[in-house]
Amino acid sequence: MDDEQIPRPRPVIAVVGALVGVLGPVLVGAGVVALTWWRLGPVTRTTVWAEDGGIFLRERVALGPVDSLLHPYAGYLHLVPRLLVDLGWAMPIEDYARVLSLGACTVVGVVAAAVFVLARDVVPSWPFRLVLAAVPAILPLAPYEIAGNAANLHWFLLFAAPWCFAYRARTWWGSAAVAVLAGFVVLSELQTVFFLPLLLLAWFPLRDASGARAWPRALPVTVVALLGAVAQVTTALTDHRESRPGSPAFADVVAGWVLQPFAGAWDADVRAAVRFVVAHGWAGVLVPLALLVLVVAAAVLVGRWRARWTIVALALGSGGVWWAALLANGGATLDWSHPVAALEAVPPLRYAAASGLLLVAAAVVSAGVLVGWRTPVAPATGRRGRTGGAARLVGAVAGWCVVALVVAAAVGNAAPGDTRRSGGPVWAGEIPAAVTACDGDPAKVVPVRTALWAADVPCSRLLSNGFFSG
Repeated sequence: MDDEQIPRPRPVIAVVGALVGVLGPVLVGAGVVALTWWRLGPVTRTTVWAEDGGIFLRERVALGPVDSLLHPYAGYLHLVPRLLVDLGWAMPIEDYARVLSLGACTVVGVVAAAVFVLARDVVPSWPFRLVLAAVPAILPLAPYEIAGNAANLHWFLLFAAPWCFAYRARTWWGSAAVAVLAGFVVLSELQTVFFLPLLLLAWFPLRDASGARAWPRALPVTVVALLGAVAQVTTALTDHRESRPGSPAFADVVAGWVLQPFAGAWDADVRAAVRFVVAHGWAGVLVPLALLVLVVAAAVLVGRWRARWTIVALALGSGGVWWAALLANGGATLDWSHPVAALEAVPPLRYAAASGLLLVAAAVVSAGVLVGWRTPVAPATGRRGRTGGAARLVGAVAGWCVVALVVAAAVGNAAPGDTRRSGGPVWAGEIPAAVTACDGDPAKVVPVRTALWAADVPCSRLLSNGFFSG
């Protein structure tokens, strides 16, 4: 297996690398939190979305802070989102929306910092890892629905799953930290089970400073991930799910993936891709896709074995998340393979954003492989061969082009735009009317308007918050 030592870096590079190792994750995490928060815009970040004011809040009130944590909903467990709702409910009631938004952005920052550290075996170059870790913050589709709320936080945790499972921990303390993170990840998202085979990568030995083989500390994360997966699968088999299953044709699955996750990975306006295909045909979107497939295939061909399996897992995961969403939700099944003008009305789907996270990650990892491509070490001399000549140059150019496209897409879509919460209602602005509706009676429960649904808030909570002075 590919466990050869990496050549010792020069002293200056070593010092810079050490500083990056210490400060990098903190700076990456903080930057991702700030960027994710800013991209939401002032109204979106202060508006409660879907389950955050619906089922999660109702069950928090009814079941309490402990019993609600692992209470199943829609066929799986949502540990981290429910913890976030607990935090929001503990704060002043008028700050509930803002606390949830900031908390969700903070979780994304933690995920980004973790990926920056855990991806180092696959992506040794820290600039490429920086782009990889920032994907949750820079994905064009992220703010539209999945960013800044607890209801969709599980998609970002899914993004962390392959890196948690495949990481080779050097110490027991590191292994314990990764196991804790993996526990939160698996108990928040059912589809992490598809990445469980990557646990095998965590067991392969690495080389210590003397060149001897050292076995990674993979047992804690393996046990935690498998136990969490059992809990999720058991819940999925026993809990009732209200969504009507779909039965999409394979052509519609593929075409929908091209028009939503793939197109949305570079431009938040997925309707533009539909308009283009309706007006000019498929060639304009299939050619860029074919080029990306070539880049990914080349990286799988020349990359080290660990990078190969990671890229394959991310690419298949992107398609799998999209396909599973269409199978599980009949309302998302459309005639994607025969786009017409009416299809332009379909907004970005949250499943497209989740699929896009994994797709862009696969692209960035592939770019890192091609730019860092070196020929194997020669057994006779112990030195690396030449860097690959013209083929290596073409690969490096292709890799840098992919990274440039990712960065350009991030810059072009960085400003706050329209989201599913852009129209409010702003949560804090609804509280005074809710207090008035209580009429001084703490036994009442009054509705508070939210985006999509309404929250049923006990007047005892509203009146105890200092709003009532009668």
